[in-house]
Amino acid sequence: IQKKNCPPDDMKPRITVLTIGVDDLEISMKFYRDGLGLKTEGIIGKEFEYGSVAFFDLQNGIKLGLWPRKSIAHDTKVTITSPSPTEFTIGHNVNSKEEVNDVMEQVKKAGANIIKPAKDTFQDPDGHIWEVVWNPQWKIEED
Repeated sequence: IQKKNCPPDDMKPRITVLTIGVDDLEISMKFYRDGLGLKTEGIIGKEFEYGSVAFFDLQNGIKLGLWPRKSIAHDTKVTITSPSPTEFTIGHNVNSKEEVNDVMEQVKKAGANIIKPAKDTFQDPDGHIWEVVWNPQWKIEED
């Protein structure tokens, strides 16, 4: 029972899908699947005008979704604006500096735009910023 003048219970951290808007679903799907090696069933929902989407399996049951920006705008009734790569960043954790170098070489071969050459930051085909994160205090458990 909720007491009067008390806030409701805090929202539980149950985020299971992170969806990013893309301009060309096919190009973006190939970048993440073929270039980065993320697992996907490919593009689904092509039979619906605004339904095409691609999901990628990440760790612990989390999914990364790619959905065309025009579909997001249609679904939400929010006007499309110019994309901004500074809206958010995505961190990919690794266990060593050597792994950082390996990932940066992989994404470069996949066509990523390396935006800080001496650093560990790149952009996907839609300009979303990724950082390959290595912190000796954090150990990444491999599945």
